[in-house]
Amino acid sequence: MLEQTFILTPEQAQQMERTYRVVRRSVDARQRQLRVQLSLLCDPHGQLVPLDAPIPLYEKPVFKDVHADQKGEVVIVGAGPAGLFAALRLLQEGYKPILFERGKAVSERKVDIARLCRNEGLNPESNYCFGEGGAGTFSDGKLFSRSKKRGDMQRVMEWFHYFGASDTVLYETHAHIGSDRLPQIIRRIREAICERGGEVHFSTPMDLALWNEWKRAQRPVILAIGHSAHDTYRMLHAEQVTMSAKGTAMGVRVEHPQELIDRLMYHLQHASLQEVERVTQLVGHAAYSLVTQVKTADGAATRGVYSFCMCPGGHILPAGSQADGCVVNGMSNSLRNSPYANSGIVVALQPEDYAPFRKEGVLAGVAYQEALEHLAFQHGRMPSVAPAQRLTDFVDGRSSKTLPACSYLPGIVPSRLDEWLPVTIGKSLQQGFRDFGRKYVGYLTREAVIVGVESRSSSPVRIERDRETWQSLSHPWLYPVGEGAGYAGGITSSALDGIRAAEAIIQANR
Repeated sequence: MLEQTFILTPEQAQQMERTYRVVRRSVDARQRQLRVQLSLLCDPHGQLVPLDAPIPLYEKPVFKDVHADQKGEVVIVGAGPAGLFAALRLLQEGYKPILFERGKAVSERKVDIARLCRNEGLNPESNYCFGEGGAGTFSDGKLFSRSKKRGDMQRVMEWFHYFGASDTVLYETHAHIGSDRLPQIIRRIREAICERGGEVHFSTPMDLALWNEWKRAQRPVILAIGHSAHDTYRMLHAEQVTMSAKGTAMGVRVEHPQELIDRLMYHLQHASLQEVERVTQLVGHAAYSLVTQVKTADGAATRGVYSFCMCPGGHILPAGSQADGCVVNGMSNSLRNSPYANSGIVVALQPEDYAPFRKEGVLAGVAYQEALEHLAFQHGRMPSVAPAQRLTDFVDGRSSKTLPACSYLPGIVPSRLDEWLPVTIGKSLQQGFRDFGRKYVGYLTREAVIVGVESRSSSPVRIERDRETWQSLSHPWLYPVGEGAGYAGGITSSALDGIRAAEAIIQANR
């Protein structure tokens, strides 16, 4: 595919997007002059291809019917992106996927999530973590991966597009579907799997009976359980599945007025409100990616503090899966039209940081995570009201007598997070926020609020697998994949991991 790349003003870029076929698009706000980089499709003669030209950007996927003619059955545990995309890849080669999902279908899951946001209680099997589509379905739908294998990433984007995502997922650098649209796409994927002879079983957690049945059969089982299946981790550990503790990151979620973030990131501090609105209508609301290194408590080393899952024009969500824990995450709808911008700000943790829970062995990180979430629950208010503090009060170490408006629907209450967060996390966050405030003057403001805790950025456990066969080191018929196995960090990377596991199974049976 031939393309030409242009560096344009937002106005020029908008005109070109309305005229020609876009291949890639990114906004560059690093300099004082805001610019958009556009790569446009061109024909063999170097002429730009018009937007309405009947030229496909990719070959549509073909999934085989396996009702009768099939190469074999593959069990998939978990209907998140890893499990669903593994199923699609298996269908392409004529294998029958049989999915087991502990949560509910997206339509029923919406009801439980609505009750949770109204502060009416948590359904431990149907929430922001568990259910069809996995944790990403109702928490933003960002399609971003650090994978360097562009071709594989493009396949994931093309499949999302095939099932209903907008054209922008094919070319945006940080593609975004939105929590209002992704559930419909997930439903279409499930319908396609079932129409072609695959099976999806909801409200079916992986218990010991199913585990023993699969173990006796020793047929391929793709394990795509997601990063919050703590009970499953414990069952697998008891069944002597080879696992190890791994690093993760935990912290808080910070929320600012979106207008403030637009001004800071687009260098519009002194612009009129009308000018800010004009720019955001052209290029969208501003996001940010922040990272710094801070000294550890003993001053002997440094650890990372960074933004995670930044949601422009978004909302903060109650994202726990246990009744006695308080966990937050963030999301944006497709239009990103909330007046708030939120982001996780997390501290990198290593297995040695789980030392207070060393008696838990490889599950020490899970115990650390649960203890932090329970601490936040104790400092909030039942069932889902979260502890919060003004950002400047947190950094300066003082109480917040009042709190700014916040998008978190169950509600927030003032709390001294600077006092009760573990020193490893709390002191690192204070240093990190000071660094971010020096880089972006105005980021540290009383109008920003932090809400606790952001603890589910990734799994603190890795289910070990062979690098060549993708099979468990202890159970050769088991294929651990995705975030829950410790090998991915988001929708796209999880989908990629599921596809590669399916390909490993296909290759092993050739």
